Amino acid sequence: MKNIIYILLFSCLSFSAFAQKDVQAKAILGPVSQKYRSYNAIKSDFTFNVDNTQAGMKFTQNGTLITEPKSNRFRIILYSQGSTSQIEQEIISDGKTQWVYNRDEKETQVSTVGHSSDEFNPAQLFTIYEHGYKYLYTGDQKIAGKAYQLIDLTAENTKTPIFKVRLTIDKIKKQIYSALVFDKNGSRYNYTLKSFTPNPPVTATTFTYDAKAHPGVEMVDLR
Repeated sequence: MKNIIYILLFSCLSFSAFAQKDVQAKAILGPVSQKYRSYNAIKSDFTFNVDNTQAGMKFTQNGTLITEPKSNRFRIILYSQGSTSQIEQEIISDGKTQWVYNRDEKETQVSTVGHSSDEFNPAQLFTIYEHGYKYLYTGDQKIAGKAYQLIDLTAENTKTPIFKVRLTIDKIKKQIYSALVFDKNGSRYNYTLKSFTPNPPVTATTFTYDAKAHPGVEMVDLR
């Protein structure tokens, strides 16, 4: 359960249905990524829903994402189910080193950030379509009276467990509202932005792990 967030934010998505990149989809996605690239940093509170009927698995977590798209640095905070303050897991990257802290295991794993084209991190969430992905505009939808545009993304790599991700984009704000991920095991992972704050105050320590703040936590170096 604790590493499900990786499936959403780090998996390379695969599906082979689309032979080309859709011109209409690109016209929608272009202004979206351009807007995000204009920010030095982004902070977003989100909900993360997991649903697998066959496995009887269904739950919701709240979280916070802080990212610097230009520097590839990010910090993800996942809270315990039903909480918006009790931290269960943190994933932190300064662009070179990544730390994954799990409260229940009292453990932090340290690894080197990969630079493979098959890897994806949250700093790329808002511009994922630009490299290695096919995309298709599938129509408009109204949610609570607001207009949204739906884009289906598929990866050119067909060996990964995720076969599709559907972006829901606010038509007026030109912002991503949600990302719904489908995997081959029948699970669906829905990442919905609850708030969006451009250029929040951040420092270098925002994107580094503070061992002193985690007394009694074992460090596991995977480098």
